[in-house]
Amino acid sequence: MTPVDTEQPVRAPRDGAHRLLLRLARPGAAALSGVLLYLSFPPRPLWWLTLPGFALLGWCLRAARPRAAFGLGYLAGLGFLVPLLIWTGEEVGALPWLALAAVEALFIAATCMGIAVVSRLPLWPVWGAAVWVLGEAARARVPFGGFPWGKIAFGQADSVFLPLAALGGTPVLGFGVVLCGFGLYETVRRIRAHRTSGELPRGPLAAAVLAVFLPVTAALAALPLVEDSAEDGTATVAAVQGNVPRLGLDFNSQRRAVLDNHARRTEQLAADVAAGKVAQPDFVLWPENSSDLDPYRNGDARLVIDQAVRKIGVPTVIGAVVTPDTGKLRNTLIQWEPERGPVATYDKRHVQPFGEYIPMRSFVRLFSSDVDRVSRDFGPGNKVGVFDLAGTKVGLATCYEAAFDWAVRDTVTHGAQLISVPSNNATFGRSEMTYQQLAMSRVRAVEHGRAVVVPVTSGVSAVIRPDGTIEQQSRMFTPDALVAEVPLRSSLTPATRMGTLPEGVLVALAVGALGWVGYTRGLARERSRNAG
Repeated sequence: MTPVDTEQPVRAPRDGAHRLLLRLARPGAAALSGVLLYLSFPPRPLWWLTLPGFALLGWCLRAARPRAAFGLGYLAGLGFLVPLLIWTGEEVGALPWLALAAVEALFIAATCMGIAVVSRLPLWPVWGAAVWVLGEAARARVPFGGFPWGKIAFGQADSVFLPLAALGGTPVLGFGVVLCGFGLYETVRRIRAHRTSGELPRGPLAAAVLAVFLPVTAALAALPLVEDSAEDGTATVAAVQGNVPRLGLDFNSQRRAVLDNHARRTEQLAADVAAGKVAQPDFVLWPENSSDLDPYRNGDARLVIDQAVRKIGVPTVIGAVVTPDTGKLRNTLIQWEPERGPVATYDKRHVQPFGEYIPMRSFVRLFSSDVDRVSRDFGPGNKVGVFDLAGTKVGLATCYEAAFDWAVRDTVTHGAQLISVPSNNATFGRSEMTYQQLAMSRVRAVEHGRAVVVPVTSGVSAVIRPDGTIEQQSRMFTPDALVAEVPLRSSLTPATRMGTLPEGVLVALAVGALGWVGYTRGLARERSRNAG
């Protein structure tokens, strides 16, 4: 056998393994980029992992064919959303959790296909970041009213980019983070190309570096927008966390126990006030579902609430399930006055699909019998929730609504000086869900320049200042009452004033870039046909 023959069998497997590694490199990197995005979310203070996450995703997608980009994007979406949304299967098993993650990952896959399409354009990090915002905008609206959980902005409560929320809301904050990540990759790519070819195109390199530093510079410039001053004085607020008798979907089978827990903790707060241990609150906030017994129909529940409110002696917001004779249930917040009882209500406007109502019930039942735990659907309200509590205008966004830009902004444009996000996280046990939702409220505080109070049945309850810092917070599954003096504010941030305009501009940029690529490719095909 000749030397060439003896070397060939050794070289071929090595070449084959090398080709296999090359094939797996991008899919593996795409999945890893999604995992990095997940790790950047609370409760981990690793917000900066979004930057290498998007840099890695940029490497995967740049100049990729659309079909390949869709597959890579789907891997990234699964790497991100499967661990992020694991709490959705806490009590109903893996199937609903994995189905939700699989469907939502399709949005990320389509987004990544769009990013690959615009990645050959000059200044592609700008267009790519705009396409990401377009994808998040779509995911926040369809299907069933959208599911914005996992917007990149919601993982940035501790980041240097957070002031961008006051400048243009969650779309601008997310755009800045994604732009910085893509710019980081493009900068490295240009430098490596210089080392290989010896040529250094200064214009493209400068544009790449600018994509890294522009979002950071804009965030620093927006710092003065993050105000913490008391423009309208202060209010002393109490957030009551009564706790639940047991975890899981069946916690509300002991509805009277949940109500009694919150009434008892409010009465203890009244005793602490009388003893001088804590300040007298101006008003008290109970969580969502703190009374799953309808106080309008259940005399015992009404009596328990009324006694607790009379003891504390200030207006109290009660979270109740209202059960009309006909029609759908209402997830309602009730303003309860010590001497007059219930005087105002707010019905949750964005009820949660597959949690508070079941779309396509007969079809979904084929996959999970747990749908029948929601035996009667909740219906949405149609009025913005702002209560006047002892002279303070308090805006109300119930639990899931905090994820939707419009649901929080509406309360501020209707005069809210303070925002309350009453929630019930008992269904999700000790999962990361409560920390992810708390981070949303911190972003909302900066976005609208308002203190945000988060009373939760089982934790984590918190008092958040307008600059996004947490003044007080409770422990999970521990009865507590947080009492804090918070600043009241009435001025509007640019984000509040502009509403959906920044998102609309970024979406228009994305659509324009995609349209331009489609137009130029059409011209190229036409020229090719003519030449043929």
